[in-house]
Amino acid sequence: MARAGLTKEVLALAGAELADEVGFDQVTLSAIARRFGVKDASLYSHVRNSQDLKTRIALLALAELADRVAAALAGRSGKDALAAFADAYRDYAREHPGRYAAAQFPLDPEAALASAAGKHSALTRAILRGYDLAEPDETDAIRLLGSTFHGYVTLEQAGAFGHTARDSQASWTRILDALDSLLRTWPAA
Repeated sequence: MARAGLTKEVLALAGAELADEVGFDQVTLSAIARRFGVKDASLYSHVRNSQDLKTRIALLALAELADRVAAALAGRSGKDALAAFADAYRDYAREHPGRYAAAQFPLDPEAALASAAGKHSALTRAILRGYDLAEPDETDAIRLLGSTFHGYVTLEQAGAFGHTARDSQASWTRILDALDSLLRTWPAA
């Protein structure tokens, strides 16, 4: 019998909150059950297993991040759009490290189709419209931006930039300037 108040959505949100507190790797059905003061078995009427719970957390995180980026991009173009996108992405990772990690969780094809991944791609393509890139350059630029943002955020979260006097925000700003310059002068094939 399902416990009153527990739903798939409630469990995913609790899992996301727990991920932000202790890390996505530490989210388990047992930890969620303890949070609600129930036995593990009580959760199985809502989620199939730990993989299902983690998938739901990943879907939640992808949707939240897409909504945040979309709001940041509204009415912007060119370098302003690039910076708004990048800052929204970085801010989300800083504010929600566990959810950010969940957004990287590998999804099966069916879950991926149901996710906000398509919205992320569309938002990135919207930024690139201001740079007038044709395929396959647009796809290459999407991969460059994703790799740069993810790499920077991941290194920053790990404390990799703490060993120098230069503020990481100053470097972030210069990287966005460099990306804007590169996108405006994308090399011909």
